[in-house]
Amino acid sequence: MNGRKLRKVMHDGQCVFGTLITTPSPHWPVAVRDTGVDFVFIDTEHIPLERTTLAWMCRTYSALDVAPIVRIPSPDPYAACVALDGGAEGLVAPYVETAEEARLLVGAVRHRPLKGSLLKRITHQGETPEEPLGSYIEERCAGNILLLNIESVPAIESLDAVLAVPGFDGVLIGPHDLSCSLGVPEQYEHPRFLEAVETILRKARSRGYSAGIHYWRGVEPLLHWIRQGANFIVHSADITLFTDAMHRDLKHYREAAGDAAPAIPNPINI
Repeated sequence: MNGRKLRKVMHDGQCVFGTLITTPSPHWPVAVRDTGVDFVFIDTEHIPLERTTLAWMCRTYSALDVAPIVRIPSPDPYAACVALDGGAEGLVAPYVETAEEARLLVGAVRHRPLKGSLLKRITHQGETPEEPLGSYIEERCAGNILLLNIESVPAIESLDAVLAVPGFDGVLIGPHDLSCSLGVPEQYEHPRFLEAVETILRKARSRGYSAGIHYWRGVEPLLHWIRQGANFIVHSADITLFTDAMHRDLKHYREAAGDAAPAIPNPINI
């Protein structure tokens, strides 16, 4: 589905599903589309994708009616505009910890292409753009999705203030960074981590925002979090699904041949 429809479905509280895409192969978009995902998650925070390649990926997935959701390198309004100019239909801003960061990102995504003092008067002083500018901005940005990555203890501590900022669509939990900030790195079954995830989901959903998580260690934890209110699900990643399948199949082959199977490494931490 395109960004406009995806945004509506999210605001209606329905679940949407996607996966992290790391490969820019031209053979990949049709194959990904045929899996039935609602969106693709393209990460430019941890994955080295230059601007032209990112734009090609976004435009291709959009043409196939799969919304490209891009995580920008930092919670920077300029980076948000760059990704939108390249064809992103949604943005994830990493490591958001303050209401001011959220407000600036809303300005870049929800009031594009306004900048400067006019934008500041709208986002910080509540000024309403005069017509026909107001209608133009609303229509132009109607399909832009903005999700804020909540992935640290300070972000949880300021979550009420962040959720009071109008104009964004939801939050996305970053499990790896969150577990590290909590002092329990990669301990995704630790009570401290589970409590933090449930707190974020509960607070976001109670305020009418979408709430999501990116997770790659099995389906059951995701099913649990869906029951807790998560409705934006990033299931694993192309590279992780590939390595998991190869390790599983090679284990069977080696066992049949009498060889020992090697341990499975974690291919990517994001």
